[in-house]
Amino acid sequence: MSEQEIKQLLDKLSQVSVEIAKVIVGQQNVIEELLISILAGGHCLLEGVPGLAKTLMVSSLGKSLALDFKRVQFTPDLMPSDIIGTEILETDHDSGERFFKFQQGPVFTHILLADEINRTPPKTQAALLEAMQERCVSYAGTSYELPKPFFVLATQNPVEQAGTYPLPEAQLDRFLMFIRVSYPNEQQEIEILQRTTGNIDSEISAILSAEELIALQGLVRSVTVSAPLLSYAARLVRATRPKATQLANNASDANTQSEFDCESVREHVRWGAGPRAGQALILCAKARALMSGRYAMNLADLQFVAPAVLRHRILVNFQAEAVNISPDNIIEQLLQQVPVPTSPLQST
Repeated sequence: MSEQEIKQLLDKLSQVSVEIAKVIVGQQNVIEELLISILAGGHCLLEGVPGLAKTLMVSSLGKSLALDFKRVQFTPDLMPSDIIGTEILETDHDSGERFFKFQQGPVFTHILLADEINRTPPKTQAALLEAMQERCVSYAGTSYELPKPFFVLATQNPVEQAGTYPLPEAQLDRFLMFIRVSYPNEQQEIEILQRTTGNIDSEISAILSAEELIALQGLVRSVTVSAPLLSYAARLVRATRPKATQLANNASDANTQSEFDCESVREHVRWGAGPRAGQALILCAKARALMSGRYAMNLADLQFVAPAVLRHRILVNFQAEAVNISPDNIIEQLLQQVPVPTSPLQST
């Protein structure tokens, strides 16, 4: 791919943010994290209280990409077959013979919006596991490939709210990023009121095609990363694990004794992030670098994506919950305390 073609693709990527901003006021960091997740080829989970336009944000992203988009409203009575599909009995009009035919569910799309995913029981939540990890669906002994690219963009309400079922840790780990959507500031809220109570009707144009998005994903993996940054990412992920757990699982690893030991992790974390978190850190940091027009990632890229990559992969204990210490607090401390390599780090 020529440099001119790459520039055109990056210009289109920037235009996607402009299109989303036609209907979404503020939330620039959230939109950036969504695009990072898409570029890195991973699924994304958005959490926020009702009324913060999470669904509108995802549907606007779907409209700005020339991809198939489907939405499933997760409810307590939703069944796995409502997502992946089911077999139906059909009759051959020529021979009169009856046979079963697989009727594809809404998961057979490029972008699946799983709206309020934690409003449905774990049995139905688990129906997405194979699709998210393997990009295929198995039914009655037959495997069906999903379209490429394929993304699950899920929204959820805080688990403290009534009628929610916390997602299992195994499924949370399948999400590349866990993005928190916060309240708008006063000026943004005034603009929201002005836009939504008047006659303003903004049309979103489709900017990127499936082929162009796949090409951008290939470019993400071509972004270079220095050895010190790779080491830093690994140390950051390993620092989320309580030292006692590491020693129990790596008794033969002499290097474990000298690894960074954070007091807050030791006292408040039950389980830390696994190797998949390190992969996600590097991919997301590369995607952010590419979005900035750079072909080498730097420390700022890693530290920007770290909260969204790690917060759903750190399980705090009851003691932490009692004193109101969250995974975000742990991550903030680690970003401040884990030693940062000095060279070569600053890529331009």
